[in-house]
Amino acid sequence: MARTAKVARKTRETDITVELDLDGSGKADVQTPLPFLSHMVEQIARHGLLDLQVRAVGDVQIDGHHTTEDLGIVLGQAVLEAIGDKVGLVRYGWATLPMDEALVTAAIDFSGRPFFVWRVPLPKAKLGTWDVELAPIFFEAFARTAMCNLHLRLHEGENLHHIVEISFKAFAKALAQATRIDPRISGVPSTKGAL
Repeated sequence: MARTAKVARKTRETDITVELDLDGSGKADVQTPLPFLSHMVEQIARHGLLDLQVRAVGDVQIDGHHTTEDLGIVLGQAVLEAIGDKVGLVRYGWATLPMDEALVTAAIDFSGRPFFVWRVPLPKAKLGTWDVELAPIFFEAFARTAMCNLHLRLHEGENLHHIVEISFKAFAKALAQATRIDPRISGVPSTKGAL
């Protein structure tokens, strides 16, 4: 059974479509008006081994907030739709990854109970045209709409680009692990019988 989704969201601020295949090979075709954000979303596809197509336009003449948050919303909706009834779902995923001096852990649980914890202190700065303070906005929007519990924590790091990029890569690896299907899992992975 294909674990795919296509989700579109159009508001007065943004127009975003996300198409994904959870069982892909890491192919990315990402177009947003924020080059650094596009680069980060490409990391999710590549390191999460999902095929991802993104078309996003937004009011970036104001700032990148709406586009970043709404992309997190739509990606979360698409992942939730693609995982379906959660039968056989591994459910949990985690990764601690380095990038030079930076080290970040991401942990995710597709529990059906959205929660977000961000322990990655970042200064108010820009990477290209993208405001770094939008990283937690993206991840929180994803967690809310994917109905998952998501934690990100910085252990070490000085270079801002390294810290943000390894946060996205660790998230991607945790996402890939949590969304796998394991044939040994009978039903949904919960003693309650529901997620």
